[in-house]
Amino acid sequence: MLRPLSIAATATGVAALLVVACSGSFEPTTAFFQSPGQGPSSGGPTLTPEGPTLTPQVSGTTKRFFSVSPVNDRVVWASADSGTFALTTDGGDTWISRIVPGAEGLQFRDVQGVTERVAYLLSAGEGSDNRIYKTSDGGDTWSLEFQAGPDPRNFYDCFDFWSAESPDRGITFADGQDGRFPVILTKNGKTWEDIGDLLPAAQAGEAGFAASGTCVTTQAGNRAWIGTGGGAKARILSTTDGGNSWTSHDVPGITQGTPTSGVVSVDFRDRFHGILGGGDVVASTEPQNNVARSADGGATWTLATSTPFPGAVYGLSYVPGQLRLTVVATGPGGAAWSPDEGNSWSLLPGIANCWSVGFATRKAGWLVCSDGGIVKVSFTGN
Repeated sequence: MLRPLSIAATATGVAALLVVACSGSFEPTTAFFQSPGQGPSSGGPTLTPEGPTLTPQVSGTTKRFFSVSPVNDRVVWASADSGTFALTTDGGDTWISRIVPGAEGLQFRDVQGVTERVAYLLSAGEGSDNRIYKTSDGGDTWSLEFQAGPDPRNFYDCFDFWSAESPDRGITFADGQDGRFPVILTKNGKTWEDIGDLLPAAQAGEAGFAASGTCVTTQAGNRAWIGTGGGAKARILSTTDGGNSWTSHDVPGITQGTPTSGVVSVDFRDRFHGILGGGDVVASTEPQNNVARSADGGATWTLATSTPFPGAVYGLSYVPGQLRLTVVATGPGGAAWSPDEGNSWSLLPGIANCWSVGFATRKAGWLVCSDGGIVKVSFTGN
């Protein structure tokens, strides 16, 4: 299958070639804002009618962000192109962006923040460009925890850990090879083992989409859900015992059945209720069936209302706390929020080309975007 990220980059007008970055700070850009007066130069946040407050923040880089991992309402990690990561410890008032030494040519497609000192980065690419790094000193130094072999078919899309407080158990999803998924799992945060033989067989061409670091999600304990695409059927693969056994569930309704379509992002608010986003990642200007939800732990899925922005959903997230039915979804074509788990949607004004979104609390969420764009998303309702 064509590499999902190269496809997505082409679809949004971004060169797929990796560019070696130079360290240092950059002037912020407003390229991800499409309406005048809503960028960082507007002098303050934008309040959407009956929706969240949107506050642009200065990341210190112009590299494309792919994934974001809020630890709490003050500590947030983000991952980007060209070996770049970003960190804030004050809720986004200030960010530092730096490059992992020796990783200048890598695309960090996922990040897992643990504390302001500890975080993991996952790079996606061909062969040995698939790596997992860990820092224990706030990003000053990074250790290489995992590196894939040279087989060019290797492509690791996303990872997640079962416990944010003590992330010693995690899972990393990879594209299918020869009828199996070479999924790796860690029980200590250091060594990773291949558990691909425990998963259902991979369809021809079946893979993940490394668009936002959210093609796998876990819940404290032993539950995990993986979203797939690229094959004849889009699927959710689920486990309730920490990866020892897995079940496959079809996802009817959403755009699928081609090498560039299927499930891209999945999230669950409890053990039963989940939502997923996807579609065709190269059809960024076309309306699509791009959202579905489940009320039985992912066993069955029902098509929800499509987002008001065109194209695929690259990333989505529930808003925690009292607004537990509220969802924010994003993709190259725009971003939107739903107060009722996908029954209805409202556009977030002026925002496009943001690939991922994550929340610590209802007042502290972040969209990460192209050109180093970061927007804080704050819901203040009950």
